[in-house]
Amino acid sequence: MEREHPRTLCLFDVDGTLTVPRAVMDPKMKEFLETLRKKCVIGLVGGSDLVKIQEQVDGSALTAFDFTFAENGLTAFKAGEQLASQTFLGYLGEDRLQKLVNYCLKYIANLEIPQKRGTFVEFRNGMLNVSPIGRNCSRGERNEFEKYDKEHGIRKAFVAALENEFSDWGIQFSIGGQISFDVFPVGWDKTYCLQHVGIGEDFDRVHFFGDKTFEGGNDFEIYTHKDTIGHSVTSWEDTIKQVSDVFNMD
Repeated sequence: MEREHPRTLCLFDVDGTLTVPRAVMDPKMKEFLETLRKKCVIGLVGGSDLVKIQEQVDGSALTAFDFTFAENGLTAFKAGEQLASQTFLGYLGEDRLQKLVNYCLKYIANLEIPQKRGTFVEFRNGMLNVSPIGRNCSRGERNEFEKYDKEHGIRKAFVAALENEFSDWGIQFSIGGQISFDVFPVGWDKTYCLQHVGIGEDFDRVHFFGDKTFEGGNDFEIYTHKDTIGHSVTSWEDTIKQVSDVFNMD
């Protein structure tokens, strides 16, 4: 495919950047990305596994993007072909993994919050995803928890407790989306995907667009990375506006 800027890559977070959190991508965004792909190379990088990302981008994760990075790039695709992958279990080992999961479940059991549902800890290829309310909550409950969490700092306090308990394990914690946070080895944040990109070889410029760009958010490390140009967005509509400004698109 001919590109106007073939040595420029635009990487996008998913939740809150390409879509409403956990919702399917709006057709207007899909159409916009098709136009953008004629100008530069595009990719997505999300903390979720590939199945969840595919649900949000209407099954087009491997066809509408040149690079697809699920679980921060631990599951990676270039032009639809899978690249080398890593596993959280392989890094941590079964004994430590169980200690970590048990601690999280005990902490959640002692939490008093307005609602609890189910799937509090989700095991993924490259990380654990931990949700105080549980991933089985409805969209309305998800929205209510996000408001409650902003006021009471439930996830921040949970992360602080984990950082204190497991300070020497070489793992880090990143708050993302509306209801959860991720647990993964140090360095396995979204900057992990950059090793697959070829900065300086294939690309002279890498733009990253994300919404959780604050310190502790799951976009922070890649947003502030020395090899990226970071853009903080507030919604998928804002993403379109900011990308349009960068590339002078009407």
